[in-house]
Parts: sequence; C-alpha cells; structure tokens
Amino acid sequence: QVQLVEAGGGMVQAGDSLRLSCAASGRTLSRHVMGWFRQAPGKEREFVAAISLGGDNTRYADSVKGRFTISRDDAKNTVYLQMSNLRPEDTAVYYCAAQPASFSSTLYYGRRQYSYWGQGTQVTVSS
Repeated sequence: QVQLVEAGGGMVQAGDSLRLSCAASGRTLSRHVMGWFRQAPGKEREFVAAISLGGDNTRYADSVKGRFTISRDDAKNTVYLQMSNLRPEDTAVYYCAAQPASFSSTLYYGRRQYSYWGQGTQVTVSS
C-alpha cells in the first residue's frame, strides 16, 4: 500500500513559478512509475506529466511542455513538479499518482493505469 501526499499548491499570478511535491509513505517509490494529473472545475482529470523508473524517461502534455518539469528523488521517496511561466489555464487541482512497474523505460499516461493517488493540491493562477 502506498500513501501519497501532495504539497506546494497555492495562488500565484501569471508568469510565476511553483514547485509541487508528492511524498510517499507505506512503500518506496523506486519501483513505481510516477505521474501528475490535474482537474479544473467542470472538466475531466487530464494527464500532465510522467516519469519512469530511475527518472531517465519523461513525458509531458503538450499544454505544459517546455514550462513544467517532473523529477524524482527516490532517496527521499518524493516526486516533484516544477511549474514555470504559469498561466490562468493551469488553474486546477493537481494530483500525484503511482503505478508499480518492472521496466526502466515504462511510462503511463492514462489515469486508469495508476493504482495510487494523492488527495490533490490546488493551484490557482490569476491574470
């Protein structure tokens, strides 16, 4: 069983930066593919970013590519999402997700492919 807790959300102005963190307990994350999703009011939860075992492979939604960076620190059992040049359309609840995996190149992009989810953290970007 993996418990995930997100932190770092808040209210910022357009162009600002935030770093979200996802801390795990219960089991280590070293053998888990990790992902970030977000859900805006009235919309479905959408894929944001994913990172493979060891962190060598990453994937981003086109809407955040070049602005967001996902990283992991397995020694701290933590995953991060560095968000820069934030836009009002980035406003959403951001969720961390984990899925056990065996191969170092594996990435998951769909919310149904992840077994464990955090409670979410609110990010609000004002113009």
